[in-house]
Amino acid sequence: MREITRWIDLEGAVNARDLGGLPTRDGGRTRYGRILRADNLQGLTHADVRLLVADLNLRHVVDLRSTAEVLLEGPGPLARVPEVRHHHLTLFLEGGRRTDVDADVPEGVDGDRVLPGVVRVADDEVRVSGFYYGYLRDRPDAVVGALRAMALDDGAALVHCAAGKDRTGVLSALALEITGVTREAIVADYVATGERLEQILKRLRQSDAYRDDLDSRPADYHVPRAAYMERFLTILDTRFGGPMAWLTHHGWTPADTTAMKSRLRD
Repeated sequence: MREITRWIDLEGAVNARDLGGLPTRDGGRTRYGRILRADNLQGLTHADVRLLVADLNLRHVVDLRSTAEVLLEGPGPLARVPEVRHHHLTLFLEGGRRTDVDADVPEGVDGDRVLPGVVRVADDEVRVSGFYYGYLRDRPDAVVGALRAMALDDGAALVHCAAGKDRTGVLSALALEITGVTREAIVADYVATGERLEQILKRLRQSDAYRDDLDSRPADYHVPRAAYMERFLTILDTRFGGPMAWLTHHGWTPADTTAMKSRLRD
């Protein structure tokens, strides 16, 4: 029997883990084997595909990469597996030229000046949290569509982007918020990518699609810090009354919430 662990060891991806085992506000835990998160799936081996599809019952892949990324990198080996359904939902606008490994100027920043009404915090915190909010501002349809695909109940779902850090981190955080996971656990799950950051960057630098964005910044620039996710969630709290209120405003329904909770809760 396969040992239950959050990290999923794959030969062709380095940032794959399960959203199971996380504490909820009512004292429960999320279920293993329902929603997975990962980095780029281009390098999956035959053994990886067998593990995901046969052992973990993977049936849905939610690909958050841009159209340009998919065209440059290809859809990946899981696209050839008939049991797996693919949901491509780009979260434009991404930072950098093609990816989310670098960030453009976020909402609330005008050059070096923080606009009126925006709390002055560390530059990186403003940059990253505004960058994350940009996904929701620019592509609310894709955000809601991705969450609905993650909540489908016929087998496991896996959400991924390039590094499995920013786009995947935002969607994972929202799924966990819907499920009632504690904010501390949501932030800890986001930060966990830092444990694999060196491997992630090494892997992405092998790709022409990502190398330039990565090499334009020091490695420390890409570290997922707790403050980034905390501020992103605070933006939703202060502007909309919380992530659930934002989702409801953009078409998320009580039935959607029930579906997500059924996925991740006992």
